Amino acid sequence: MKQVILTFLQLAGATYLEIHDAGGGIHFTVEKTRSASDRELLESLLKRFDNMLRSGTTLVEAKSGYGLDTDTELRLLKTLEEAKCRTALEISSTYCGAHAVPKGKTMEEATENIIGEQIPEIRRLMAEGVLNVENIDVFCEKGVFDVESSRKILQAGKDISLRINFHGEELSNIGGAEMGAELGATAISHLERVSEKGIEAMAENNTTAVILPTTAFILRLESPPVRAMVEGNVAVALGSDFNPNAHCFSMPMVMHMACVICHMSLPEALVASTINGAAALGRAETHGSLEVGKTADLLLVEAPSWEHLIYQFGSHDRIIKYVIKSGTVAHQRSE
Repeated sequence: MKQVILTFLQLAGATYLEIHDAGGGIHFTVEKTRSASDRELLESLLKRFDNMLRSGTTLVEAKSGYGLDTDTELRLLKTLEEAKCRTALEISSTYCGAHAVPKGKTMEEATENIIGEQIPEIRRLMAEGVLNVENIDVFCEKGVFDVESSRKILQAGKDISLRINFHGEELSNIGGAEMGAELGATAISHLERVSEKGIEAMAENNTTAVILPTTAFILRLESPPVRAMVEGNVAVALGSDFNPNAHCFSMPMVMHMACVICHMSLPEALVASTINGAAALGRAETHGSLEVGKTADLLLVEAPSWEHLIYQFGSHDRIIKYVIKSGTVAHQRSE
């Protein structure tokens, strides 16, 4: 019942912080995640991956972040490893232990735990071949992890060869983009409040901007300055930001929203969802475009032109006839 009330609050226009104060948000999901069995986590994950595949996704970034303690964060990362053997989707795993400050801890205590306990455990399990984690994420935001704590956590992840790919400048501008660029971040996501200096720093470092129109739409946030990013030579990627707050499986829907909300052209949205999306995961050399020697991921669509994949608002399962992953048909539309 509580979950239904929180959903109504969100749809009625409650802000992120109002939902959080009402007992919702990340901490509500953390509570439910910690109490879920490994089987429940895996089964729900595989169902979501199947929905994404049917909507045309072949490579997905999937994160931990709803554990906030060592045991649960490792459970989530291990669940992703098991899912890799059970889905046609290719998964890039991201450790996001700094998604929020756990209840009962200060930011400083949480930072110390992440750097002193969680990241060393991930390094150990990676060395043993139990985990293959590629990226590290932090929610760099006022009231969550400030710039200096975020810097320490991201650097610790970088020190064990994780790519930096984090939440920045979503609700306020605090210099997260500049900090990320300085550390050599592969990508920074959200960026609704990024400054001109932040855009310049990202361009100089070749940091990809990952725009998430679903979250901006649902939380009624100001649209990210995408035109300024494009004109400033920042590569722009798109993501669904699938989570309990933004329950969207469909990248075609994301592309449509990017055109309407962020003033992107259809070709820009396509590039942002393919080659630039691959770049955000450090895979532009192997994924994201149809070239000799690259992974053969593609869609066959039944429509007058490719633009209909974006132009049509919903029912994309009727347009997408085949989803091909690594040269093999991974999904075929039922007639």
